[in-house]
Amino acid sequence: METKIAEMASSPDIRTPLPGPRAKAIIDRDHSVVSPSYTRSYPLVIARGSGAMVEDVDGNVFLDCAAGIAVNSTGHSHPAVVKAITDQAQKFLHMSGTDFYYEPQVRLAEELAAITPIQGGVRSFFGNSGTEAIEACLKLSRYATGRQNIIAFLGGFHGRSMGSLSLTASKVIQRRGFGPLMPGVYHAPFPDRYRPPLGATAESCAAVCIDYIEHQLFTHLVSPDEVAAIVVEPVQGEGGYVVAPDEFLQRLRELTRQHGILLVADEVQSGMGRSGKMFAIEFTGVEPDMMAIAKGIASGLPLGVAVARAGIMAWPPGAHASTFGGNPVSCAAALATIALLEDRLVANAADVGRHLMDGLKALACKHPLIGDVRGRGLMIGVELVRDRQTKEGATHERDMVVNGAFRRGLLVLGAGKNAIRFSPPLVLTREQADTAIRIFDEALTEVER
Repeated sequence: METKIAEMASSPDIRTPLPGPRAKAIIDRDHSVVSPSYTRSYPLVIARGSGAMVEDVDGNVFLDCAAGIAVNSTGHSHPAVVKAITDQAQKFLHMSGTDFYYEPQVRLAEELAAITPIQGGVRSFFGNSGTEAIEACLKLSRYATGRQNIIAFLGGFHGRSMGSLSLTASKVIQRRGFGPLMPGVYHAPFPDRYRPPLGATAESCAAVCIDYIEHQLFTHLVSPDEVAAIVVEPVQGEGGYVVAPDEFLQRLRELTRQHGILLVADEVQSGMGRSGKMFAIEFTGVEPDMMAIAKGIASGLPLGVAVARAGIMAWPPGAHASTFGGNPVSCAAALATIALLEDRLVANAADVGRHLMDGLKALACKHPLIGDVRGRGLMIGVELVRDRQTKEGATHERDMVVNGAFRRGLLVLGAGKNAIRFSPPLVLTREQADTAIRIFDEALTEVER
């Protein structure tokens, strides 16, 4: 079976109506016993995967440009990662780094101190997910500064637990019914160059968004000396793969330094090589005070990390902890992942990402549905519109394109109201990128007819 998948590395193979009979049976069982709060874009029931290809329970093979929501950075079941997992599992599965010591956690903290763009010593707090990494950043920001307020951005997604949800401002459904949320959170507009806020232009939106913080939030709503942190995604993920202008992040860093505010970079989705650099904020030359890292760090095993300047992460024993955070098996997977990323996969994300970006931009000349193509590395968003002049979002059409791609053997996901994200494993080849472009072209053509 694995040989068949390897032979289809650039050729999806759909053999049954979707979902097939086995997939349908499992989905029917799911409906009775699994929370309906999960979002499933299409009826994929995976059986196995290899590299950038996955096979469902009915033998249909797909090219994966979703990667488990940008998680499977080294591809499905990379042999080096699987070996690291099995080697560690044969030694011990759990001991809780909260109460005891083990070398895999220490080695991973050392590696993170070496690769994160923070100078002068770095410490790491280990959790299980991106939302836990954000929660740790929130608590540490308040503890380290003695301040209570946080600023985040409209369109941002930082998680769904109560603290991180208070920062999230991506979709109403994610917040509806869960209030009151954590107090002391203020939201500012994000500099989307395709849809500039506050009457700005693409060129001026970075300055306008900084001015909003300075002259609206700091003047009318919250004193800057009571703000603990500003939390920002260098590339908004769930918000539609919107890239923050370099100037915006640079000026945000100046603003936070001016007022003694900590700058927290949420690299949960954009980090670990996806952007073509280890972390997306590296494109700007900006050095944050803290970072939230998760998703691609352990190639599919649960792990979230809050990293911070050593002097900031100085809270006492018991101030924050996690029973399963930094699980030794997850740490082993992360160490193998980092080695693969440094060896060639970050460079591959940059190279194949440029190739995929060029191909998608070429499709924009052909398909009026495409309003914008943006991103960095293998983190590319395609925004669909009904009219390029008015930029009316093609929300329904977006969903039709996603499902049309699925029926043809390409896995992509929506992002924001009307964008489609391409976030494949970083092992994607140029040939596989060409396959993705061809199928995407066909799906767009079908919807535009």
